[in-house]
Amino acid sequence: MKLEISLFKFDSKSDYLPYYKKYFLKIKDEKNLLDILQTLNKEDEFNYKENLDFGVVVNGLYTDLSLSLSEIKNDFGLDLVIEPLSIKRAYNDLLINTQDFEDKLQLLDFIIDEEDKKEYYSYKNLYYASNTLNHESNYFGDAILLLANSLIKKHKASKTKILDTINCQDNGITYNTSLSNRIYNFDSNYGKIILNLKKELAVYKEIKEQNFRVNNTYIIDFGNFENINEIKHDFKDFNLAYYSGPNSCKSTETLLNSLGAKILNLNSMKNDLGVHTYHLNPDFTYKLAANILLDAFDNSADLLIVDNDEIFYLLDYNRRELQRVSGREILLPIIHVNELAKLAIGLHESVKNTLEKHIINPELI
Repeated sequence: MKLEISLFKFDSKSDYLPYYKKYFLKIKDEKNLLDILQTLNKEDEFNYKENLDFGVVVNGLYTDLSLSLSEIKNDFGLDLVIEPLSIKRAYNDLLINTQDFEDKLQLLDFIIDEEDKKEYYSYKNLYYASNTLNHESNYFGDAILLLANSLIKKHKASKTKILDTINCQDNGITYNTSLSNRIYNFDSNYGKIILNLKKELAVYKEIKEQNFRVNNTYIIDFGNFENINEIKHDFKDFNLAYYSGPNSCKSTETLLNSLGAKILNLNSMKNDLGVHTYHLNPDFTYKLAANILLDAFDNSADLLIVDNDEIFYLLDYNRRELQRVSGREILLPIIHVNELAKLAIGLHESVKNTLEKHIINPELI
């Protein structure tokens, strides 16, 4: 087995910008990612920690050096991009400055002991995996939320004070976003713990309870997903991006794969948009939404496909807000998967009525 590896390189003392060095490695006795880095290091020294729990990012997923050879082959492929947990905080190749992570533990100084600190530091990789930090660097992080849950069990009399601490409006729990598609082999129990804390604090709403039609109250009837027996009109000349969020839909993926289009594989299309706390934190959701639209647009998408009515309203009906928070005009058309299906089977008159109600009409008919 031969691996093609692009390794992140950067020395803050001498480099103006980071770069990636290419390696071609024929596997011999290596059993995991740590072994692989040790082999590469013999050829050309670079900086990392020789620990199995040392965190890195591989092909956009947060993991550590215990990643086995079989996991690499089956889940990541033979072409690897290896980066530090935080490119912004990298100072010497894969080593990062973790002062921000360490400082945020002060939030719970009033109640923690040495064992609690050990638990907190065990969550370091989860802290840096949060997409929130790319938009709100003051967010205290998921590690604080997980530790808070443990502290509530340990100090029941201090439950209210702990909950009040994590519910601060400037950098608290309402800035949390899902890690489920960002961490390799993510433990879903962590997500459940944070969800329960949100419900305990009454900051969580189901997406159907949110109002993303503040700037346009019109409700579009997208109809039902059409069964595709025959594709009459393909999309072979189109670049399509599909925003699935943390949970993709197999029916949507099947339709997209049948259209002959180029489907853009962008990690951002799986990002959580913070929709469940939108009522408390709308600008944060707008920032996340603008990011996925701009990522699709900058990668030459012709259309962004969604399969949820509320997500359509968020992205299409709030373009002024998205432009305000991003500083860029975003003219990328949004199309609902039911409209896409109707176009594919030739129900043009039916879909024309809904397309005309979009803020940006894709003008496909």
